[in-house]
Amino acid sequence: MRTRVKICGLTRVEDALVAIEAGADAIGLVFYEPSPRYVDIVTARAIAEKAPAFVTVTALFVNPDVAFVEQVLSAMRIDLLQFHGDESAAFCRQFGRNYIKAVPMKADTDVQQIASEFYDCSGLLLDTYKPGVPGGTGEAFNWQLVPQTCAKPIILAGGLTPQNAAAAIVQTAPWALDVSGGVEASKGIKSADKISQFMQEVMSTVR
Repeated sequence: MRTRVKICGLTRVEDALVAIEAGADAIGLVFYEPSPRYVDIVTARAIAEKAPAFVTVTALFVNPDVAFVEQVLSAMRIDLLQFHGDESAAFCRQFGRNYIKAVPMKADTDVQQIASEFYDCSGLLLDTYKPGVPGGTGEAFNWQLVPQTCAKPIILAGGLTPQNAAAAIVQTAPWALDVSGGVEASKGIKSADKISQFMQEVMSTVR
């Protein structure tokens, strides 16, 4: 079975089109202003409008106000919510939408317990832990921390590149890979060549 892929941190329509053409299963839009990959609603809507059927438009938030999430949901097509901060399970589920929850991975992180707490999520996104940085570190964590079995689908993130995508799949057998900085020419600007290389590595690696 092929591992799914989300290309996250898209800021331009042309980059979204490249990701979609390369076979990405999902695209990610960052609604977190401190991020260099932040997009406003107008730009995000223009990007989302290019996503055809079966490409999941994902909205990423970090400890957002309820009103802001609702504003985004009412303004454009959003298929999946991604919460990357300290949001509780109750907060995540109040919007009545499919969602995934990011988990910063430490040596003592209990992924199974988190899966139990977020029992209605569509997946857990395991990412590199770095104090004060909610994702987008460009650094990989110790993949030995990824549980072999989990009650929820595992999405692997953090430091993924075309050079290590195949190894990540072989070692952790995730449901999906989530990549952003690893396929960029510069922060917020994607590289068509890197996206193509990343997708080729994934598609040639059976888990």
